[in-house]
Amino acid sequence: MEDTEPGKAHAPAEPGKADPAAQPGTGPAAERKTGPAAEPETGPAAADGDQPEPGPPAPDDESRTGGAGGATKKKKRLRRTRRIALTVLLVLLVPLLTAEAALRVTYMGDPADGTYTRNRDAIWLGHAWVDGRKTDADLAAFARRVRTTGIRDLYVHTGPMEHDGTLPKSLYPGAHWLIDAVHRQLPGVRVQAYLGDVLATESPDGMRLERAATRAAVVDSARQVLDVGYDGVHLDLEPLHSGDRNYLSLLDDVRAVTRARDAQLSVAAHQIDPLPGFHSFWGTVAGHPKWWSQAFFGQVARRVDQVAVMSYDTMQPLESLYGGYVAQQTALALEATPPTTHLLMGLPFYHENRFGHWNHAETVAAAVRGVRLGLSRTDADRERFGVAAYIDFAATEEDWTSYRDGWVR
Repeated sequence: MEDTEPGKAHAPAEPGKADPAAQPGTGPAAERKTGPAAEPETGPAAADGDQPEPGPPAPDDESRTGGAGGATKKKKRLRRTRRIALTVLLVLLVPLLTAEAALRVTYMGDPADGTYTRNRDAIWLGHAWVDGRKTDADLAAFARRVRTTGIRDLYVHTGPMEHDGTLPKSLYPGAHWLIDAVHRQLPGVRVQAYLGDVLATESPDGMRLERAATRAAVVDSARQVLDVGYDGVHLDLEPLHSGDRNYLSLLDDVRAVTRARDAQLSVAAHQIDPLPGFHSFWGTVAGHPKWWSQAFFGQVARRVDQVAVMSYDTMQPLESLYGGYVAQQTALALEATPPTTHLLMGLPFYHENRFGHWNHAETVAAAVRGVRLGLSRTDADRERFGVAAYIDFAATEEDWTSYRDGWVR
């Protein structure tokens, strides 16, 4: 998943050099001998007791070389550079601190009563479930764990697809076993084929959705997994930039296939701009837009049966800020998702420490509370709503407990 992992001030121009005639130690006056080593003039005037007219004070070495003036210019440049740097820092920090403070406020308050599972939750499962590594005992243990939760959809990693959109059948030899066993042990739970790949949007390697042949191959891959018996197709293509018309076209074509088979089409969705147009700004400074506009999110949501927001890897450093961020994302997603589409918010059932994901901050407990707050303030009675846990093989007992205590009840 994306996973789902952000200027420069010019130094002031050097002031122009002053007129040499105005500098000490230069010009005609400098030709006169002055200073302690100069001998007094002699001649009649001196004999009469007249004193020689004192000349200008002798310039020191710095004055002769312009050192004092140069040092002053350097100090001025340094002060100006510091002022510019401070201004740039304030321009960047003030909005950031303001936004973080707003997230902290968003995390305050109490969720509304009844904002718990609607029994429409999901979980992403690793590839081991279809490549032969998992056994009947593994499935029995998994069934015992989820039977009393709200989980009704399993997104089982069945790919990845090749960059040309094809899907080797050798990748999922255990798919029939898993589908049959789940339907037998967990009635009402759907098994969807999780198909993903890296897009060539930020590197030369990857799937290219602008190629019609590639999109057609992805549609064929969807038919292929439905023929196996999967209850749906779950697409996760990253990094997917906001406004990608080729992606929308692909969703239209795949949904025509899933509808004809009475199957589900679900997608893993990027987060929504926390500020309008933020994906454009982030793309400019970091080369990775990351977010989608709310309008594009809505366009995607209207084309699928389920949209699961990857509401983790948020760069938030504190649990309260992460929870506030999830509350904000939940509200933005609810506003953009039609009530006929099933919306799910992601829960981080994995543990990493890096810039984009701080394990101490991105907790399941904070995410669940954030989801409930966003739901409470936006559409507390939304029926087609749930949470989606990523991912089974990295989950801890604490993750499962936080999900149950905070959301399932």
